[in-house]
Amino acid sequence: MKINIGVDIEEIERFAKYVKNKKCLERVFSSEEIAYSIARRNSLQHLAARFAAKEAAWKALSSKYKNGKFMITDISIKNNKVGKPYVYIKNRRCKKIDISLSHTSKYVIAFAIVF
Repeated sequence: MKINIGVDIEEIERFAKYVKNKKCLERVFSSEEIAYSIARRNSLQHLAARFAAKEAAWKALSSKYKNGKFMITDISIKNNKVGKPYVYIKNRRCKKIDISLSHTSKYVIAFAIVF
């Protein structure tokens, strides 16, 4: 079995400009990701974490989609009832990806494994 990995780290403050511009948010995040993040006390941290998760998943999946028809905007990050993040691709849950997120006050990191 081949396993692919992807990782991404983001500076949280970088996402402050996105919150001020709804069009920028909509170019990168799904409406569900925006609603989830903005409703949280640390909305920038949640946006940054979702972006890092999307990037990590995209990197891990990129070798499977070499035809160029796979974009980061095809990826959406959701949480289950206990808060564990999981990946949707083109509106379908992708059960072959595990994702982990972590953060400090300044940075978020995401790690994705595709099996």
